[in-house]
Amino acid sequence: MTRSAPRRTVLAAALAAAAAAAAPVAAATPRPTGSGPAPRVVRPRRTVDYHAWTTAADWARGTHAGTGPAPSARAGIRLQTPAGTADYRDPHTGRTAAWEYATWTGPRHTLAVPATELVASWNAHTPPGTWITVEARADYSDGGRTPWYVMGRWTAGDGDVDIRRTSVDDQKDGRSSVSTDTLALDDAASGTRFTAYALRVTLHRTPGTTATPTVHRLGAMGSDIPARFEVPASAPGPAAGRELPVPRYSQEIHKGQYPEYDNGGEAWCSPTSSQMITEYWGRRPAPEDLAWVDPSYADPQVCLAARRTYDNQYQGCGNWPFNAAYAATYPGLQSVVTRLSSLTDAEHLIAAGIPVITSQSFLATELDGAGYGTAGHLMTVIGFTPDGDVIANDPASPDDPAVRRIYRRREFENIWLRTKRYDAKGQVKSGSGGVCYLYFPVNPAPPQHRVLRGLGIV
Repeated sequence: MTRSAPRRTVLAAALAAAAAAAAPVAAATPRPTGSGPAPRVVRPRRTVDYHAWTTAADWARGTHAGTGPAPSARAGIRLQTPAGTADYRDPHTGRTAAWEYATWTGPRHTLAVPATELVASWNAHTPPGTWITVEARADYSDGGRTPWYVMGRWTAGDGDVDIRRTSVDDQKDGRSSVSTDTLALDDAASGTRFTAYALRVTLHRTPGTTATPTVHRLGAMGSDIPARFEVPASAPGPAAGRELPVPRYSQEIHKGQYPEYDNGGEAWCSPTSSQMITEYWGRRPAPEDLAWVDPSYADPQVCLAARRTYDNQYQGCGNWPFNAAYAATYPGLQSVVTRLSSLTDAEHLIAAGIPVITSQSFLATELDGAGYGTAGHLMTVIGFTPDGDVIANDPASPDDPAVRRIYRRREFENIWLRTKRYDAKGQVKSGSGGVCYLYFPVNPAPPQHRVLRGLGIV
């Protein structure tokens, strides 16, 4: 299980103060002959806007300062001509070093959903001695804008020539602030919203080298999820009876292993879930990437995933964009962090062959069959029973064979999509509001592309 939820105190306040629940869907009724106008179908308001820059045309719309197009089949940007050199003191090693850098600043994106939160995510290749900084700046609905907030300093590696992967604490302007990986309004109840945003990515490298990061996808999810303890139930849909052959890995068998990474395996639900899905897509680490792992440990690739998603500031492996970025380091895979509106959305993805990593928190009494409660946990939806119940690979299981679980549809949907809940002491806490990671091919099959496009992902 992850420690994400307790560390996101800003999120708790923002979600708890969000707008009233969305309007329910009214069922359309047949229009009798000779009657008046047909009843209007009231559809729920949209609550999520995910947008990304991925194509050569997208990258051309931004402002380049030393960056240029990547010479690869997949569109992207790289460090072409350094815009300058700047010192960076790594707060986790104490070392100060000079780095050449170049920047790409994206165009302003107007949110279709005025938002209370923004979560950025990215796909990048960072050879040793290179890294990227991702920043976001948002416009307020009543005028003004935020400063440029750092959403992450990221590199795939952690060798002697690399910085330490990190989020940045203590970023605020009195109206909004960053909590680990999420930019949120401090007082959503005021009615103020983020109406637009821009993203900026800075590419860094060791001076005098030709190495360069390459960024292939840069995007953000803006959302305004209603404050709610309960969500409307969805009916079983297109994936009923469908199950994907996702490998099963337990985080629990790694208890005590490499405690420098979030106290060992008992907190590795996020990287364990990420590893299951990357291997579902046929991607595995090379033997040399696993050479550092104790050969007596089972599933050494889970140890690697924990190491490569570890956020040195957060001191955990549950940083949402860092997990997505890790998955996209494997050739042919891309990834996003977003929110879904119901299990129906997840069913469409499963029907197209795309598993869904979900974030939820619950009491032991709220999810029958789990056998535990958690303030924040990641697991993977891999299918649905013929009755529409959820088939999940739950890494909080005693061993690999026990990872496959069946959870009641209504219980699972509610603990995943709600934004407010009660803890064991009866205190109100936050829920994730439908957060998920989606990992899928760079060139998705036509059915996959249609589903992802329908969700605003591609």
